[in-house]
Amino acid sequence: SFNINSLFQNKQLLKKQIKQDLLDLSRKIKRGLIETSNDKQQIKSLFEQLEKLNDNKATLQSPYLSAIWNLEYTTSDSILGRGGPPKVGNILQLIDVKNLKAENSEIVKYFNIFEVPRKVTANLTPLSPSKVKVQFQVFSVGPINIKSPPTAIGELDVTYVDEDIRLSRGDKGNIFVLSRFKDL
Repeated sequence: SFNINSLFQNKQLLKKQIKQDLLDLSRKIKRGLIETSNDKQQIKSLFEQLEKLNDNKATLQSPYLSAIWNLEYTTSDSILGRGGPPKVGNILQLIDVKNLKAENSEIVKYFNIFEVPRKVTANLTPLSPSKVKVQFQVFSVGPINIKSPPTAIGELDVTYVDEDIRLSRGDKGNIFVLSRFKDL
């Protein structure tokens, strides 16, 4: 006999397992900094499986989206800091849907001595039920603020969000796995 409750419970268990596997692997490979091609394929597979289990395609309306998120994994070399000074601690992203604002922040270690906070603020413009245009506003390095050029624009498609985890795809083909760090 067909049991809808059993099906729902199995889907929830599957989601929970995929989320845990995705976070475990992301942490093991240090956000993607030390991934092998096999790790990259495994992340991509888990990422796509979780996207398919998304019950809410209108992710911008999700009550879970506005929060401070911790970057667990990305394919973006620039965000990972490949070839640059190492990042220390968490790479955080604040998303404020109500005010259509975002802020990315991190601490970078220069010359293996100085730890300097860096951040960028942005305005968000909804483009679809799950995608926003990101207009960067101000880049900050320590106490120095630099106004962003009008061409500093990106897009972010939030393909999955729940109380624990957020998956997004950027306009340059990068994927992002973030865990909830703190409520707003």
